Amino acid sequence: MRENRHPTLQVLAIGSVRIFCVAQLFSSLGFSLLRATVAWHIWKVTGSYALLGTLGLVEFLPVIPVALYGGALADSSDRRNIVVVALASSALLTVMLALAAGHGQQEHLAILGTAFLLAISSSLQRPANSALLPMLVPTDLFPSATVIGANVRNAGVVGGPVLMGLVTRASDIATAYFCVVGMLGVASLLATRLPAAGQTGERRAVSLRAVREGIDFVRSRPVIVGSMVLDMFAVIFAGATALLPVFADEILGVGELGYGLLSASLQIGTLLMAAILLVLPPLTRPGRALLWSVLFFGLSTIAFGLSRNFALSVAAFVVAGMVDQLSMTSRSIILQLSTPDELRGRVSSVSMIFIGASNELGAAESGYLAALTSATFSVVFGGFASLGVLGVTAITVPSLRNYRIGTLQDERAR
Repeated sequence: MRENRHPTLQVLAIGSVRIFCVAQLFSSLGFSLLRATVAWHIWKVTGSYALLGTLGLVEFLPVIPVALYGGALADSSDRRNIVVVALASSALLTVMLALAAGHGQQEHLAILGTAFLLAISSSLQRPANSALLPMLVPTDLFPSATVIGANVRNAGVVGGPVLMGLVTRASDIATAYFCVVGMLGVASLLATRLPAAGQTGERRAVSLRAVREGIDFVRSRPVIVGSMVLDMFAVIFAGATALLPVFADEILGVGELGYGLLSASLQIGTLLMAAILLVLPPLTRPGRALLWSVLFFGLSTIAFGLSRNFALSVAAFVVAGMVDQLSMTSRSIILQLSTPDELRGRVSSVSMIFIGASNELGAAESGYLAALTSATFSVVFGGFASLGVLGVTAITVPSLRNYRIGTLQDERAR
């Protein structure tokens, strides 16, 4: 009987979930390989801290308008089809990057321009993809499904940077890009096998009013807003991934293979924590877990910035990845289970804006501050700044640290 089986087994017994997970594996592997290759590509072409920051800014520019539109689109169309088309479009854009590699004095402009278009495609895809999983599993199994999805996603993300280092060292950057094309193509084909996934409530047209409904819902939930804002500013200040090419090449002196391993170490940490969460009982205090995760994220970032030993740097990033996964899982549980299905796409799009702001604006902040000071100062300062954000949030949003998973239904009904 279902109630006598472990929740993980119950989730994996659902055929559409298994297809979703395999598609997620290929897409996460493809996108992580793509991100690592683009960063290494622009660093080797320009050697500029500021352009590493500009890459993050370019990737952020389309996030707010496109993600909001993508959320409304996900609540008015078949979410599966949105994911399929976006993955296929990203594969085609990656072909452009492969063809541009090694050609022309303005190569960095081609990289930045294509990165901008990829950000548009990703911003359309992510709200629909995020809103798919809750439709494939019963509500009581969603926390376990979230952890399973995180494990699958992180398994793919871990391999991307390592594969980048191996492929570029054995061949070239263009070959790495073509590997991305193959992975995203497979993910797109697998996604076509998912069941149709239009929202189950009243279908709304894509409009400014529909977008505003999602924003208003988020604003009315202090715990959701607090979790998003905390995570956003912590990663903006403490995110060091944009400067990994600098640390690998100039500070640690480990080259492209070391860069791949260093990039993968963050994802190894996320995979490890996701595996731990898979066997532990479901989180009952996601708000408190989020606060603790930001604390250790800031401390591990400081340790990474000060380290001049490759093994210690990897260890610091593994810890950062572990607590980052705990943060993502906590935030996802709060967000998805407190949101009605007819709003999931739009609310997810608001969340994607915060995530995009933290990752891409964090990259811009790190790159520009490093250009003005140094890479070490940029990372260490960011770690301390994230601890300051944590203190302010813990004091001003007490409902976040007191939040229990049993109150999710109460929040949803308000």
